[in-house]
Amino acid sequence: TGPLKDMDFSVQEGGGPRILHQFKLEPPAVSFRTSGEKAGIIDIEPRTGILYINGSLDWETQQVHKLQVESLDESGKTVKGPYTVTINVEDINDNPPEFNQTKYYGVVRQNSRPGKPFMYVHATDRDNPATLHAQLSYSILHHFPNPYDEMLFQIDNATGAISPSRTGSYYLDPQKQDTFILVVSVKDMAGTTTNAFTSSVDVIITVKESLWKAPPIIYIKENSTQVHPVNISKVQSNEPGVIYGIFEKENLPRLPFSISENGDIYVTQPLDREERDNYTFFVVSKDNTGELVDKPLQIQVIVEDINDNPPVCQQDLTVIEVQENEKGGSNIGTVFATDMDKKDTLNSRLHFQIQSQEPEFPSNNLFYIQQDTGTLQLAGRSLSKRDSAKYFLKVLVADPQFETICNVEVHVIDINDEIPIFKNSDYGSVTLAEDIPIGSVILEIEATDGDEPATGSSLIIYQVKEGDPNNTFSIETDSETNRGFIRINKALDFETVPVYNLVINATNPEPLVEGVEYNSSSLTKLKVSVTNVDEPPAFRKPVYKTEVSEDIPVNTLVMTVEAYDPEGDSVRVLKDMQGKYVQYLACGKILFLQKSYLLSLLLFSVEDNAAQKSKVFLILHLSDVNDNYPQIATDYPIFFCYPVSGGERTLIQATDADEQFFYSKFTFSLADEMNARNNWEISKFNATHAYLSLKHGNFEEKVYDVPIILNDNGKPPLENKVNLKVSICKCSSENSCF
Repeated sequence: TGPLKDMDFSVQEGGGPRILHQFKLEPPAVSFRTSGEKAGIIDIEPRTGILYINGSLDWETQQVHKLQVESLDESGKTVKGPYTVTINVEDINDNPPEFNQTKYYGVVRQNSRPGKPFMYVHATDRDNPATLHAQLSYSILHHFPNPYDEMLFQIDNATGAISPSRTGSYYLDPQKQDTFILVVSVKDMAGTTTNAFTSSVDVIITVKESLWKAPPIIYIKENSTQVHPVNISKVQSNEPGVIYGIFEKENLPRLPFSISENGDIYVTQPLDREERDNYTFFVVSKDNTGELVDKPLQIQVIVEDINDNPPVCQQDLTVIEVQENEKGGSNIGTVFATDMDKKDTLNSRLHFQIQSQEPEFPSNNLFYIQQDTGTLQLAGRSLSKRDSAKYFLKVLVADPQFETICNVEVHVIDINDEIPIFKNSDYGSVTLAEDIPIGSVILEIEATDGDEPATGSSLIIYQVKEGDPNNTFSIETDSETNRGFIRINKALDFETVPVYNLVINATNPEPLVEGVEYNSSSLTKLKVSVTNVDEPPAFRKPVYKTEVSEDIPVNTLVMTVEAYDPEGDSVRVLKDMQGKYVQYLACGKILFLQKSYLLSLLLFSVEDNAAQKSKVFLILHLSDVNDNYPQIATDYPIFFCYPVSGGERTLIQATDADEQFFYSKFTFSLADEMNARNNWEISKFNATHAYLSLKHGNFEEKVYDVPIILNDNGKPPLENKVNLKVSICKCSSENSCF
């Protein structure tokens, strides 16, 4: 209740009759009157002033009702007012959503991009759009058929956009299933409550073949005379408005292809098959953000051959050698030619034909060529060098359109029908000192050959056939004179072989013709006598080496050196062999006297009865043993600046005089004495260093002895206790003790 004035009310729609307010009468007013948008159900009781609704309001019909209320006196004149009463109707969720179609039809292409909408469904709700009552959420209830675990389609719950899922983009195929039915549901209340209104509709989707397909292999004839660019194919994306592009499979200087904005593919210039016979590139489609719309398509172009290349002789001049005794019909050689047109096609098929022969023989042709292979044969009879030593042929090589002349020169060569004959069947004997230098020429020998000079039939090769099993001698041939020079190939030794009885043969590198064989005329003899030279003694080895441990006991035998005299004389050890490291015993034995350096190099000398001396090096390698205890490196003082607070640390280093093999890993620890472990702490840093730390700050200004145990972990391990001097001192500005 209250006095008459302007008032606003909020009333939920529906709900039936209700009282909104009671206005109080103020004299001289005796009644109330109302007018305005009463909708036939809003009124005021004149005498009591009760404002009421006799029915249900509907937000969907009218959202606001405006009334004028005034008070009247007995005569019906207005006392107060009119005042405005505004009734705002509040919406309730009393309307289900409705689709704008009873059934939807859509088309999707195979391999369409996942998440790219191909159709929409749309529903409306008559409730207040500013409330959840009219906020709609879409979903797919059913999917017929559904051959996979995952749905092939998806829907945007806010917009109703239907698109292929990732599974659908991959599996949709009109050959397997061309129609799908989706049951799409829409809920109001944004789909967040269980009592929301729901509607559903069928969506029939037809799957069609993808427009985005690679064209079949494109064939382009080479050296086209058309005006370029020339359209050779076309591609089309499943989506409109895409941007097409080309990229290469290989890095070419310039790709002779392009693509237009509507997907037409062009070749931009004439192609040459001999330069490149095929091209492979990719066509892509992108949206305006640069995102790939479809998978790249591989485009393959084959360049077709035309006959645009003449035959080419493989050699400017083909030279063929033929022996005099070659029989008619024999293959004597091949004329080679090539054609750069496509292999195994008529464009590159070659025919060979002899066009001319010089000198000519009126009676018959001497040569025949196989037309498809270029193989040259003797036509009838053997050639005779007396008729002509050379023949010049012009061979016509032709493909279906072009011709080329290849030049051929046939050389008639002498047959090897003569054997080498020595001028002397016995060269007697030569006497050589056993110390003659290797490489020395000891004799010149000579044989003759009646075949054509400067050919393999007349060149003579000399070899020792008998009497030299160790190849002590070698024979070189002077190819211009056919003379042989016997040389010393290995050192002579009177004591081993005092006499050589050599049998030497002479042969040709070219095989002898049938019926001709080498005989005794191609053999000669030579006796070589070796004279003795008094040689110095020799050692069995060029160098003697041995290795001993450095802790080897004194007077231990370390090696035996053997020497001998080639003439059988006795061998003596020179007195200067004796030294402070080793001593010579009888029979070449070496005695170890005392420790020396890691590597000892000694000179061992002997002499024979003729006072000829020889020397050899003895190398004695001393290997290390783990015989040195580890120590703390004292290159710099260890100190901490006073006062200390605890936790300060410094780096200490362990060293060992042994080889690194024995001290690669040190172990650091504190000795358990004088409360060392209560005051100090040691921790490993690496194989050779450790941190020494203060455990507290209660140290006086003085020098402390820190007992540290070091272990070198060698074989055997050696352990050493070291008292490390550590100063706690006042430090200068340079951070060192005063």
